[in-house]
Amino acid sequence: MARPYWSGQIQISLVSFGVKLFVATEAKSEIRFHQISRTSGERVRHQKVAASAVEDNPSEAAAALDKNEIVKGYEYRKGEYVTIEPKELEQLRIPSKHSIEVSQFVNLDELEPEYLEKPYFIVPEDDVQAEAFAVVRSALKKTKKAALGKIAFGGREHVFAITADDDDKLGGMMGYTMRYQEELRDPAEYFKDIKKVAVNEDSLELAMELIKRKAAKFDPGKFKDQYEAAVRELVEAKVKHAPIPKDEVEAPRRGQVINLMDALRKSVGGDAAAESSSGKKKPSTSVKATASKEEKGISLVKSAKTSKRRSA
Repeated sequence: MARPYWSGQIQISLVSFGVKLFVATEAKSEIRFHQISRTSGERVRHQKVAASAVEDNPSEAAAALDKNEIVKGYEYRKGEYVTIEPKELEQLRIPSKHSIEVSQFVNLDELEPEYLEKPYFIVPEDDVQAEAFAVVRSALKKTKKAALGKIAFGGREHVFAITADDDDKLGGMMGYTMRYQEELRDPAEYFKDIKKVAVNEDSLELAMELIKRKAAKFDPGKFKDQYEAAVRELVEAKVKHAPIPKDEVEAPRRGQVINLMDALRKSVGGDAAAESSSGKKKPSTSVKATASKEEKGISLVKSAKTSKRRSA
């Protein structure tokens, strides 16, 4: 097993037990780019040099500094710094460096997605801690709650949410670092200019029916990074001096629009036909069929294929 990212205690009132945290994500992309000189083809490297060396000899390459010569500095006044040694940061008096003190419990549905940052696996530190770990995990799952506390690592203190993992056979817990309120921009700044429109009931029913027909259980394995695959295809073509693959799909033309009701009706009808051909039972719908085709509302851009077909 990999080394834990953090080890310490979870403390709930007078109950505490040791845990280990492991980062739950990893970078899978194998595509890595380097900076290359366009003229010489050589790799460009970045060196850490003193600012004075560059200012005094702008036309000459300054000597790179040894990593032991570099220390963190905080600019407390323009051009003036106070240096901070690594050991001084390690000795900061922050209780959450060693212990997650749970301050409250919240309903799982209160953990809004925009606040969740990075996931971690939480396991008991050893077999001695397993009983308390299991009891707290079961209690969180049965009450459908998340425990909130604070944890310090990576150069800052985070709000930390602890939940029970869904798989009872594995018996683990999940932790999530969370963003602070002040880190999120005010949505009103971006949403304030959205035009307020009345929602047509027939359009709404059609949209709900479309959602119903496309609803399925979330399967994360179905989603793949197509950008990475396309970059790999580009790289292989260049290495083999083959034709460069290009995107042949035309962007939709802005000026061509169709009625929202028509678009929804055709979308629902298309899904129904697909389900019928695959042997699935066609869902019933109560949407009125007498809605006027001339009814105006929000319009949708035609696809490039539709445009070509009609113009032909």
